[in-house]
Amino acid sequence: MENDAYKTITKPSEEVLFKDKNSKFFGYAFPVKTEEDIKQHLEDLKKHHHQARHWCYAYQIGTETIAYRANDDGEPNNSAGMPIYGQIQSFEVTNILIVVVRYFGGVKLGVGGLINAYKTGAQLALEASKIVTRTINKTFLITFDYKNMNKVMRVIKEKNLKVINQKLELDCQITISVRKKDASTIFEIFENIYEVNIKSLSI
Repeated sequence: MENDAYKTITKPSEEVLFKDKNSKFFGYAFPVKTEEDIKQHLEDLKKHHHQARHWCYAYQIGTETIAYRANDDGEPNNSAGMPIYGQIQSFEVTNILIVVVRYFGGVKLGVGGLINAYKTGAQLALEASKIVTRTINKTFLITFDYKNMNKVMRVIKEKNLKVINQKLELDCQITISVRKKDASTIFEIFENIYEVNIKSLSI
């Protein structure tokens, strides 16, 4: 992976099922950006599987600054959350929540069995997901007078830049999104155009 690209999923996976000695493990993967998203998915799953025994999960959010958590939800220490998180690392994905819901089947699996079951549940959920590669982008605001429009537009066209927003009046404003590895070059080009201002927007 280039250092300004990352892998993630764009929509929830289908439900997957892994069985071991009568215990059932349902696996799910969700695209998430905030802890609020995570809480919402967990609440929904707890309603959907209200008779289950454990809702174990792991998540990772962020691209340049990473936050993650692994939760065993009552299973023995590190037998559920960490094996799930291990799969997130192994598939190299971020902005993702994986939940494996367990229905206890009356036979204990032992720590080794649990690790395997939660790891497999997470793996199946990831395999059922469409993983995409996204770039890490920087956003810039370009401001200029209408008379300088052609200069700005020429660069946007030549460099094939993505315009997110534009206000073209007497005072013009254009917001562009630039891949991180090209950001400083693009910034410099606009900075060197007479009567055109550019500033970075942290989004």
